[in-house]
Amino acid sequence: MVDEDKKFSRQLIGKIVVSKTGKRFGEVSDIVFETKTGELIHLVLSNPTPYIQKLEMERDGEGNILIPFSAVMAMGDFLVISEEDIV
Repeated sequence: MVDEDKKFSRQLIGKIVVSKTGKRFGEVSDIVFETKTGELIHLVLSNPTPYIQKLEMERDGEGNILIPFSAVMAMGDFLVISEEDIV
């Protein structure tokens, strides 16, 4: 039986990422994690909005925008991010 508070990574892929004020950032295309500890490090964005592209966000080697997983406030139909934690 799966704990209701646990989510599989495949459930997060494709989810829309928004700020707590409702600004859309893009969609989750991948998740970066520490292999030794399993700690989630970053969300990789696909289809970034012009708003998030203007911010000086960390990017991976392919130029994809990375959102620190520590900024995630809630997960449901959307992933809600604390914008103060990423800028």
